[in-house]
Amino acid sequence: MTARVAVDIGGTFTDATLIDEATGHVAIAKTLTTPADPSEGFMAAVERAVREAGVTARDVTFVVHATTVATNAIIEGKVARSGFVTTEGFRDLLEIGRQVRPTLYDPQFEKPRPLVPRDRAVGVVERLGPKGEVLTPLDERSVRDAAALLARERVESVAVCLLHAYVNPEHERRVGEILAEELPGVPVSLSSEVAPEFREYLRASTTVINAVVRPVVGRYLERIERRLAEAGIGAKLLVMQSSGGVFGADAAARRPVFMVESGPAAGVIAAAHLGAGIGRPDILSFDMGGTTAKVGLIRDGRPSVTKDYQVGAHAGAGIGGMSLAGYPVRTPVVDLVEIGAGGGSIAWVDSGGLLRVGPRSAGADPGPVCYRRGGVEPTVTDANVVLGRLNPSYFLGGELELDVDAARRAIEERCARPLGLSLVEAANGIVEIANAAMVNALHLISVQRGYDPRDFLLVAFGGAGPVHANALARDAEMPTVLVPRSPGIFSATGLLATDLKRDAARTIMRRLEELDPAELEHAFAELERAGAEEMAAEGVAPDRIEFVRQLDLRYVGQSYELTVPAGDDLPARFHAEHDRTYGFSAETEPVECVGVRLQTVGRIARPPLRTLERGDAPPPKATRRVYFAEAGGYVDCAVHDRYALPAGARLAGPAVVEELDSTTVVHPSYTARVDDVGNIWIERSP
Repeated sequence: MTARVAVDIGGTFTDATLIDEATGHVAIAKTLTTPADPSEGFMAAVERAVREAGVTARDVTFVVHATTVATNAIIEGKVARSGFVTTEGFRDLLEIGRQVRPTLYDPQFEKPRPLVPRDRAVGVVERLGPKGEVLTPLDERSVRDAAALLARERVESVAVCLLHAYVNPEHERRVGEILAEELPGVPVSLSSEVAPEFREYLRASTTVINAVVRPVVGRYLERIERRLAEAGIGAKLLVMQSSGGVFGADAAARRPVFMVESGPAAGVIAAAHLGAGIGRPDILSFDMGGTTAKVGLIRDGRPSVTKDYQVGAHAGAGIGGMSLAGYPVRTPVVDLVEIGAGGGSIAWVDSGGLLRVGPRSAGADPGPVCYRRGGVEPTVTDANVVLGRLNPSYFLGGELELDVDAARRAIEERCARPLGLSLVEAANGIVEIANAAMVNALHLISVQRGYDPRDFLLVAFGGAGPVHANALARDAEMPTVLVPRSPGIFSATGLLATDLKRDAARTIMRRLEELDPAELEHAFAELERAGAEEMAAEGVAPDRIEFVRQLDLRYVGQSYELTVPAGDDLPARFHAEHDRTYGFSAETEPVECVGVRLQTVGRIARPPLRTLERGDAPPPKATRRVYFAEAGGYVDCAVHDRYALPAGARLAGPAVVEELDSTTVVHPSYTARVDDVGNIWIERSP
């Protein structure tokens, strides 16, 4: 008997999914996150899932994990004390950064402080030219002097970024060797290994982020592996990457910058896997948890991936999330719009007398007022309880009983009374404001990228996603909503549907007509060799390894490039992609290559989708008064048990479908149906 376990740690809840490969049985667990030590919540969820499935710890042969520990460390400023080594004369690289601003006309804007302050940034004597030629040989004495300075500063890690090391890494490698000799036990991150691409600041920023979170992530993963071993689980631990693949815990500890958006990526991959199974390749994924809401785009079955991301930006950013207010990361990241609109987002009245929602969240501790854990500020969850959309006696399957009266008092005192509104008006206003922010996020990920959201299927998940999805589809004019089985732990389930991946890049700057096919083939061959070695180390058989070749192309003189698959007719495909992305193309302009990219994929067997027996919908288990603005107030609403719904069941709205990890709300004038694998489809009634 073998079992696979996936664990996704969110800001409010920790979710686990266990699949018994022998029987196909799925067990789920949802526990409150433990912010002080996330590994406690991790193990609580794993042990509960193992217990629910009726398997033993020895049966678990596969554990995969998505976590926001790297991002949270940066947002909260709890990073390692690190040093920065660069070419002499460039120690101010992190201070200068780039001349970009999130808000062009904001005189109060302050750039984020460098993760490594200037007194721990040191230059070494060496210099390479742009083609990798040695202009000034490396002075090893200057490196040892730099190491002595960093030793006095008691650094926990070091980032090394020398000028043009992406072309010729020899100086950087030697600096790394000397630092390892002089600073034993201190991890060293080299830019030529972390992000071997042109643009000095982006390469330096990516390497510094890797360095400052490396000790934090390393200690965290060690705790997880130790706790798993103590529980008798000897399976290898895999970690979700920002790009949507997984890699081993050892690789994650060395290159944690590749997992800064580990958690949110899992949901998008899960939605893509589900879309492939039902024949719907174009999807907008909507993941609403307790802390944030995240929207991703999947086109032709492939999640949209970006190379330009700001880690830590969403902490203070407005709607849209990914602004220029964070630290740039030059690694592949699943393209997401993330906003502070989750179930735990706090509702408040600003100094101008306007009702606001988020971005602050009540999180897991103390959580919403209705959780009875000491929270005093009303949240979106409290508003949904007041409106009757959540069952106070069946939250988390009845494990957590909600206090409706406390939620009413909090909304009345902090929102309704200051605004001169009734309790119901204030509660509905909280929900509508959150919905408006999330519809805007849907437009940002689709319309702003050149896509019409009406051409996509909205897949809603997360504990709060199915509560709001029908209203979002209505306001965004999207025709169909799909709610998967166990939507509250859908991201964790998605971890079991992803492959091992390794992303690598190399800068090659040539006009397309000057690009030597032999040079290109040699570059790809070297990247493929390194990728195959890493996959072999992870135990992947050679026949399960695949390579995806890509090129970064741009018009000569442009500042930014587009990534297109390698192959024939590159100029035509680049022009077409440029036209789709920016609304125009210039076929007469010369095109240049600025880099090659290779994704090495180690295929992992995916668990099959389970089918349901067909039948008619059973009678509702209860009737509850639920508020719908379009119906003019509270209406009697049928409440169904999702686990009792067979394939083929149809429900007329308004209706509520309850399950252990989430609640699906079907609005008036909409109809829900259950398909053969248990998904709920919500569409406007004929």
